[in-house]
Amino acid sequence: MEGVDVIVLERDPRHVGGISRTEQYKGFRFDVGGHRFFSKSTEIEALWDEILGDQLITRPRKSRIFYDGKLFDYPLRAVNALSKLGFLESFLCMASYGRSRLFPIRDPRTFEQWVTNQFGHRLFSIFFETYTEKVWGMKCKEISADWAAQRIKGLSLGTAVRTALTPKWATRQRNTPKTLIESFRYPRLGPGQMWEAAAEQVREHGGKVLLGMDVNCLQRDEDSTEWTVFATDSEGNQQQFKADHVISSAALSELASIIKPLPPEPVLTAAKSLRYRDFLTVALIIRDVDCFDDNWIYIHDSSVRVGRIQNFKSWSPHLVPDPDLSCLGLEYFCFRGDGLWDSEDEALIRLADEELIQLGLVTAGHVIDGTVIRQARAYPVYDENYEERIKLFRSWQEQNMPGLHLVGRNGMHKYNNQDHAMMTALLTAENILAGEKKWDVWQVNQDAEYHESGEDRTLAMSERLVPRRLNAGEARKKGPEKSTRHNP
Repeated sequence: MEGVDVIVLERDPRHVGGISRTEQYKGFRFDVGGHRFFSKSTEIEALWDEILGDQLITRPRKSRIFYDGKLFDYPLRAVNALSKLGFLESFLCMASYGRSRLFPIRDPRTFEQWVTNQFGHRLFSIFFETYTEKVWGMKCKEISADWAAQRIKGLSLGTAVRTALTPKWATRQRNTPKTLIESFRYPRLGPGQMWEAAAEQVREHGGKVLLGMDVNCLQRDEDSTEWTVFATDSEGNQQQFKADHVISSAALSELASIIKPLPPEPVLTAAKSLRYRDFLTVALIIRDVDCFDDNWIYIHDSSVRVGRIQNFKSWSPHLVPDPDLSCLGLEYFCFRGDGLWDSEDEALIRLADEELIQLGLVTAGHVIDGTVIRQARAYPVYDENYEERIKLFRSWQEQNMPGLHLVGRNGMHKYNNQDHAMMTALLTAENILAGEKKWDVWQVNQDAEYHESGEDRTLAMSERLVPRRLNAGEARKKGPEKSTRHNP
């Protein structure tokens, strides 16, 4: 059986995995953003098993919210939340929730309206507003309700309370909203271990994974429908690659500018108007004295700039080489070019140290070293016009650019999880191998399940999609096809 030639062009000169890579500093390993390996798709879970096997470990999930100098369990637990909020505040929150159930906002269009419907406005202001505005750099009134519907899907105050009061033995984790799961799997050496193993398997089956490749032009031959991909390597040399299909996970705003011929001006303007939120992680190495054991803590405190704090040792003890030390990742959300993004690393490490002490999470003198990791285009922004912009670009691309496929978070401008991103790539591979559009990747929901509009069914990928694992060495094909994967 003849295989498909696959070439992966990765911009990063050292890592594969994009935002799901693992960074290193003096033997310490850092997860850029925090990646739980949990999916409601059995196909994705099986793929993770196949790639990494026994290197996946099961970890307890523990996360809390820092508010008003106190740490609240998250998911919300009734006794914990009520006792720490106090009787009066708890009463007001329940009254606010009751009002939202009796008089819900019809057709909620903003993040604030959607969360208010689910939790009441008072709980929204306590547990959602400050953190969300830090993440996005914009008011909750300016953020589309779509983002809340995706990221907090299936969760409301009632759901959280019912989950808190239900015995663990009576809860099936796969039927629980992702926000409420109590354990997850995780690569022993961080998420990048998964994608490093995947890259090695691609190479073993005859494919190529080329690092340090900055793609600067995708040119389509209108006569043959063949694509020529131009990329500059890490030494500054221009290289060319021919392909029948190009699979792109690059940001749409960037992709539109390098397609030749260029899209029409309205399409190009729409794509370039899509916005992204950047962030940086200040990783601090600390003496492990009375350090919190959460995977992460959400900081709902407007007096500090940090938005979330990871404890990498709680993700996997193997990320930290010295058992007497811990490593905390303080996440700061920003835009490239603003004062925070352009700050010197030493100033950022000092700021993170000071804010940890101010929050009371560590005491002075415990931080002994640190480093800074910057991540551009971490989050596609869901502002009020983003849907129309994507629709305009999609319509043009699907009608005029056969062989160009969009996948993943930035490739589709969807703030999704890694299992969703992987499922869009699996469906795309199936379409290419079939020689037809069997699956609409835009119908993959946030649980990495395929929902066909107009039909009351969910296709479980492990049962109905791929009869066996697809790889570069054994994939079926029609003719001498080549596929190039373009990663940002």
